Formats: sequence, C-alpha cells, structure tokens
Amino acid sequence: MSLTPEALLAWMESRRSIRSFDDRPVPRPLLERILQAAGAAPSAHNTQPWRFVVVSASEERRRLADRMADEFRRDLRADGLSDAEVEQRVGRAAERLGTEPAAIILCGTTAGADRVPGGRREQAERTMMLQSVSLAGGQLLLAAHAAGLGACSMCGPLFAPQAVRETLRLPTDW
Repeated sequence: MSLTPEALLAWMESRRSIRSFDDRPVPRPLLERILQAAGAAPSAHNTQPWRFVVVSASEERRRLADRMADEFRRDLRADGLSDAEVEQRVGRAAERLGTEPAAIILCGTTAGADRVPGGRREQAERTMMLQSVSLAGGQLLLAAHAAGLGACSMCGPLFAPQAVRETLRLPTDW
C-alpha cells in the first residue's frame, strides 16, 4: 500500500491515546511485528538502546500495578494529598495498568553508548539514549495503530523504576 504524503500525515494524526481496553489477548505474532517496527526507529550512534519488556500475563501486570501503586501512594502522601485523593489517584492509575491485554515496558540502557568521562558528555550520552528510546516508543504506538490496536503511552514506570525493575526482574542497567 502506498500513501501520499498528505494521506500519511492524516493517518498519523488519526492516532489517539486509548485508556480503556477490552480483554481480548493480542496475538504474539502481532506483538512481535509491532516490536520489530519499534526497533526500526532511529537511534543516536545507531546504539539501539531500547529494550522492550512485554507483560501479557494478567497476574504479572496486577503485581506490577500493585508495586507501582505502593510507590505512587508514598509520593502522593509526601506531596500532602489527603488519603481520599491519594487513593482515588492511585486507584485510577492502577486500573489502567491492570486492564489492558498487554503492557510493553520501554527500557533504555547505556550499555552500547560511547564510554566518556563523567560530566557533560556522559549526560549527553544518557540524553541521547532517552531520545532514542522515545523515538522507538513513538514508532511502537504508530505500529499498534497500524495494526488496529488501541494504545497509550503511560509514564508511571518512570516514577517507580525500582519497583518495575524488581517486579519484572530486569537488569540493573535498564
């Protein structure tokens, strides 16, 4: 299928963030195809620093949601929110992660980055890794859209990296 530039732009603009999911499983070959498209994203120095963790088992998604909720709850209490507001916000966040048929956690690593002395250049390498992972995330969302799937970028794992790392048993440099 060939799209005109205008048709491609219109299709890209038709992607929406979906936050309510049905419980139909996403077939593994379709998930693999989406990840393949995400992995074709450009990256700084061609390091391809992204790592994708697919969490499709409902028990594992629920365990991850519970661990992240614990950290979110602590953060919100430290912000001075009332118990009622804390539980409302935590419940809403946990519900999103626990109801989709699959979650793809985007991770980044600087393992393939240039080894530079600390300071400004080391920070630049980290920033390039984050930009590269973000580009892969954007392509992942577009690939899901192309496959007719609803998807949404959720930033909760950024606020609870230790909980995510421990729950999913991820390497420490992810």
